[in-house]
Amino acid sequence: MPRLSILAVAGALVSGAAGAQPAAPATAAAGASAWRALDPASTLVVDTNKGRIVVEMHPEFAPRAVERIILLAREHVYDGLLFHRVIDHFVDQTGNPNNHDGGVSRHPNLAPEFLFGLPPRGMDVVATRRSDGISGFIGSVPVAAVPAHGKAGVYHAWGAYCAGVAGMGRQAAPGSANSEIFFMRDPSRSLDHGYTVWGRVVQGLDVVRAITVGEPPPNPDRMVKVQLMADMAEADRPKLQVMDTKSQAFAEKIHEARVRLGADFSICDLDVPVR
Repeated sequence: MPRLSILAVAGALVSGAAGAQPAAPATAAAGASAWRALDPASTLVVDTNKGRIVVEMHPEFAPRAVERIILLAREHVYDGLLFHRVIDHFVDQTGNPNNHDGGVSRHPNLAPEFLFGLPPRGMDVVATRRSDGISGFIGSVPVAAVPAHGKAGVYHAWGAYCAGVAGMGRQAAPGSANSEIFFMRDPSRSLDHGYTVWGRVVQGLDVVRAITVGEPPPNPDRMVKVQLMADMAEADRPKLQVMDTKSQAFAEKIHEARVRLGADFSICDLDVPVR
């Protein structure tokens, strides 16, 4: 992954989503359950020497990236790989078979999935609405969007690089993602719509932030084992529930943050609770 100086705004458009008004307690669906289970077919479990990281993946807006990550996990390519570049308050990079920037798997590079099409009312919840666009959540992933020119009600959307968001590393060319992945230690919105977002850490952000820093680190930490939750024995799967971002409870969290922060409010100020 290069020094992250390029913001290419290209990408395939796939079906996605947006909502009508910013959430407040009265806008949430009445009687909706506040909690939901993770989908084992879209949950990546990363056991590191520092602890476990659980990532909810989103194939609906990064299908090629998620397909590649599942393939590499099933091929055991990720098992034992180092966190080869770790910058505090920024990012943990891993996933290259040679444990250096620029390493790739035996599979071809991926086309970018920086943007996706967002039809009206597709976001689970809209948290902010401004004259130039909206932001909110699809599952646990924060999403920002701007109106598509000449297409009433349709948006161009992208995953927002808040803490815990998982992205595909690449070199300078937009279509050079392959096997490298990264986890955000803290927000860095300069990466928005320049790197494919494929999910978000729902458990283990403390582990992400505990990974040893360095370029490369003097004693790198490693991913010991990476598995799709669906491939794990039932007894070994994480027993987690995530707050439903369509729920009354999450709408209240948004409302509280907006009241507390006012004009400074951002979707990166919101965590999606897990129990």
